[in-house]
Amino acid sequence: MLTTPITNVTFEEYLTYDDGNGFHYELVDGRLELMNPPTIEHFLIAKFLEQALDAEIKRLSLPWLCFRESGVRTGRNKSRLTDLCVVTLEQARELINLSAVFQSPPLLIIEVVSPESVKRDYRYKRSEYAALEVPEYWIVDPIENKISLLLLEEGLYEETVFTANQKIVSRTFPELAIAVEWVFDAGNLG
Repeated sequence: MLTTPITNVTFEEYLTYDDGNGFHYELVDGRLELMNPPTIEHFLIAKFLEQALDAEIKRLSLPWLCFRESGVRTGRNKSRLTDLCVVTLEQARELINLSAVFQSPPLLIIEVVSPESVKRDYRYKRSEYAALEVPEYWIVDPIENKISLLLLEEGLYEETVFTANQKIVSRTFPELAIAVEWVFDAGNLG
């Protein structure tokens, strides 16, 4: 059953909003936008990347954490849900008993594109994350079989696109060695 979107929600109200249905929402200019549940392919790709980043964080003994589906405040009454984000331990400590919506920029954000999120991931989140000064943003696109890696340079993202057997070159994780095809293979069940 679809209902009329709730409007005029403040960021503070969003942090405690619970309509009891278990759905996830983003806050866009004071309006709650329902996020569709991800596909199995989406979950598998996000899990693969989360495990790879967790392993690299552990290997290098970095004081960082990787979270799935946490929020990032991108404006006065705006908050986005990330597929993955990497934050410092200090950022996580600030929210230890609060809603996991970061108000300072994560070190890295990764979004996995789905058919209904193409414009949101490529356009809206790209500009919002740049304005927030997120230093690195990956757009993982299983529809186009490519990964766009965006690095913040003087307030704008410089984009490098990786495909097929190319290894992703990350500023945040310079020793990480993941081929694009491995990421998309992780989204298959057999």
